[in-house]
Amino acid sequence: MGASEPTEPDSTQRGQSLPSTGGSTFFSRAIIGLVGIIGLLLAWLVGSAVIPRWWAQRLGNTTDGRLIFGSFLGFALGALFTILPLLALAAGWRFRKGWRRMLVFVVIAVILAAPNLATLGIVLGSGNASHAGERILDVDGPGLRGGSLVGAIIGALAFFALAFLNGSRRRNKRKAKQWKAALEANEKSEEAEEANEPA
Repeated sequence: MGASEPTEPDSTQRGQSLPSTGGSTFFSRAIIGLVGIIGLLLAWLVGSAVIPRWWAQRLGNTTDGRLIFGSFLGFALGALFTILPLLALAAGWRFRKGWRRMLVFVVIAVILAAPNLATLGIVLGSGNASHAGERILDVDGPGLRGGSLVGAIIGALAFFALAFLNGSRRRNKRKAKQWKAALEANEKSEEAEEANEPA
């Protein structure tokens, strides 16, 4: 008698041996997302209550009531911390390989933009910390907010101008390569025609 062939397990046995994990995975992701949202809300509440006053004190101590120095400091901060986040976003877009890597670059851009975001929170904020920051900058940091706005605008314009020039240079290089390839192909075809002509 031949050996009996192995029998495949039926659907019920397969279902018992390989339990589904879809529900548990969705539940864990939901818990992680909920914890992340709560953490962001807490960070926003703490930040809106502390950061505007703290940032205004740092700027006020550095400026010390000097109008020209405050204007130049605001311009430098506004321009630098506008260009750097935009460069981080551009690098993330260029080297993107999935949403996780892009998310890393977005986080880096937000961190680099933190000084401008803190100044913007002082100007646009409606809380007590924002109003306290405005009073501090009125006395100790004159010219800083206006300089920061001008610097941010010029920084953004400079970034987009550089991006446009860089894109034009790449397009010109690509066109030059195409023209070079076309000329080489024409030369080869002419040489082939000359070689095929009777002597």
